Amino acid sequence: MSQASQRRVLVPGGAGYIGSVLTPALLAAGYRVRVLDSLLYGNTGTLAGVLERDGFEFVRGDMRSSDQVRAAMEGVTDVVLLAALVGDPVCKKNPDLATQTNLEGARNVIAAATDAGVDRFVFASTCSNYGLREDDTPADEGDELHPLSLYAETKVEMERDLLGGDGLSFSPTVLRVATAYGTSPRMRFDLTVAEFTRALTLGQELEVYDADTWRPYCHVADISEAIRRVLEAPEDVVAEQVFNVGGEESNHTKRSIVTAAIEALERRGESGDVIWAEGGADARNYRVSFDKIRERLDFQPRHTVPGSIDRLVDAISSGMFADVEERSIAYRNYELTSEPAAGEGTGGGDAG
Repeated sequence: MSQASQRRVLVPGGAGYIGSVLTPALLAAGYRVRVLDSLLYGNTGTLAGVLERDGFEFVRGDMRSSDQVRAAMEGVTDVVLLAALVGDPVCKKNPDLATQTNLEGARNVIAAATDAGVDRFVFASTCSNYGLREDDTPADEGDELHPLSLYAETKVEMERDLLGGDGLSFSPTVLRVATAYGTSPRMRFDLTVAEFTRALTLGQELEVYDADTWRPYCHVADISEAIRRVLEAPEDVVAEQVFNVGGEESNHTKRSIVTAAIEALERRGESGDVIWAEGGADARNYRVSFDKIRERLDFQPRHTVPGSIDRLVDAISSGMFADVEERSIAYRNYELTSEPAAGEGTGGGDAG
């Protein structure tokens, strides 16, 4: 592999929750980075900290437009595809847009990357593909997938395109990313860890359904590190491989997340009000094995859910993120700034 300084990485979705952490990390590692993003959630300032950095470029565009994608691909050596309409609620509410973005748009990126002769292609998928498991055995990369939502269905379909596709000029790697958490320039409060922590810190009554269902979690900084390791690993280690991204200690139930938040509050002499309920709409329940990424890429998350919760409680208590309700679109993947017409902006958002 060439030196990082000789490589230009295209990151569709690079202004999103994960992307706005990944982009400065790649720049710090010496890569040149070009972000393609539509800023679909009004996340117009998330990359302000890198605008004047050498090697950074921003292109506002739509990956449903093959012309815009091909223009953005010029001179690129590697691709990290984060962009998608991310999450069950927004995909369910906008099914046509989800299909156009997560399938047709992703295929535009793949086609342009093939024509450009890029080296590495990293596709951000999701551990949600495992869906509902019948027992507590952790799911590994070879297990059967049970997508329970349109969002997961689109990710599974694109995995199959990449791993079973003929005529690709690059070496694809699929990363099934655990549910993301942690602070980011494009902060999200619709994800479990931050949503629960914010509600309890603000003294709101928190209703939690199906408290003992399992889900894996991974900090945005650790996800970014896993991506960097894929870019730098020997090709025969990562080519046409699937890796679950997370750590063994990152499998949590909703109850354990609530417990961590309440313990953080109690250390400050405060408490939280929780109502436990059954019969929630989200049927996902799965633990995940991260043996493969640890053994092959020597990857182990540095962050923990309790540690992140503790810092987030401090931040919210100090008055940070006070505008969440006023700027809900910017902080949650529930609504869009507008529903773009084809060619007018769905390169945005990222996996999580």
